Amino acid sequence: MVTVNEVRNAQRAEGPATVMAIGTATPPNCVDQSTYPDYYFRITNSEHKTELKEKFKRMCDKSMIKKRYLHLTEEILKENPNVCEYMAASLDARQDMVVVEVPKLGKEAAAKAIKEWGQPKSKITHLVFCTTSGVDMPGADYQLTKLLGLRPSVKRFMMYQQGCFAGGTVLRLAKDLAENNKGARVLVVCSEITAVTFRGPSDTHLDSLVGQALFGDGAAAVIVGSDPIPGVEKPMFELVSAAQTILPDSDGAIDGHLREVGLTFHLLKDVPGLISKNIEKSLNEAFQPLGIKDWNSIFWIAHPGGPAILNQVEEKLALKPEKLRSTRHVLSEYGNMSSACVLFIWTR
Repeated sequence: MVTVNEVRNAQRAEGPATVMAIGTATPPNCVDQSTYPDYYFRITNSEHKTELKEKFKRMCDKSMIKKRYLHLTEEILKENPNVCEYMAASLDARQDMVVVEVPKLGKEAAAKAIKEWGQPKSKITHLVFCTTSGVDMPGADYQLTKLLGLRPSVKRFMMYQQGCFAGGTVLRLAKDLAENNKGARVLVVCSEITAVTFRGPSDTHLDSLVGQALFGDGAAAVIVGSDPIPGVEKPMFELVSAAQTILPDSDGAIDGHLREVGLTFHLLKDVPGLISKNIEKSLNEAFQPLGIKDWNSIFWIAHPGGPAILNQVEEKLALKPEKLRSTRHVLSEYGNMSSACVLFIWTR
């Protein structure tokens, strides 16, 4: 008779989790950051707010973003005028968009990852889907399972309302799933659409204006699994270790609240300072088991929350410019796509 330990050991993979394929997707609608302030204030009927428009122009100029991709076209916004107001009831209209478009965009990215992986989709054992864009039941994980034609027995995990840090969270979860389920192949999908946060400008809510200057739409997918089949699967990265921490005194630093007006966004002014103040301690805790203390000796995939955050982290850790080059490139070409960003950076 076999022991419990023998059963458990037989269920576990031998090697670490690896990333075997990556796919990305964006909506077709691309906006130029240099002309976006004029468009944004025109489409929201706010051109009379000249001082606020000048502030927004400065935000866009300092954002280091060249272009972004947005599902919300001018035609869609004209059909949904409440979405363009600052605090008009519009949740139903926003939900109607995202419950369709989030899994649809996720499917595009996932299909590319599966094609690059080169294996039948029937070999996918787990699905992790993450979005901060809307909530529905059954969730986007269920919708994606149908859109891709995955097996009904695929083990699904749905993560809603996690925000920007979720790109790391999904990888941590996928690592645990792959390493503790022998033969598991985990499809991870992050899909974000700003239709839930878009709104007109307000003199009393400048942090919302920051979001309008930074956020973009995009989806990214990866295939994660341990013990890749030699000559068949081609792993690009190993997921060696994972860690997570809550920064002290960070309550209320970044908040999002789902209301009748959509998802409201609140940001404290000194988020870059809060991150730079705690970054080295957090890195020490994460890398101490691996014996790594030289931050220039590792390759970096940092979430591109904004130029101020990247600049302060780079200065605090004395990073060489090339360490955050890929992060800055994704920020420049796509904006801040919340959970999808770190997976986009991997393609660099």
